[in-house]
Amino acid sequence: MGALAWLLIPLIAAVGAALWGRWATRRRTSGDGAELAGYARFREAMEKAGTGTDVL
Repeated sequence: MGALAWLLIPLIAAVGAALWGRWATRRRTSGDGAELAGYARFREAMEKAGTGTDVL
């Protein structure tokens, strides 16, 4: 019985590693549309905010 326990430990570890690998490489379907739209609005606002005096 003890030998069976020692054989099950690597088997359980392998199954756990396979499940984790599957979860880690899952395809995420959330898009970047909202972030890209917000960045575009930010860029437009920064272009409009120019005062014509550049301070370096």
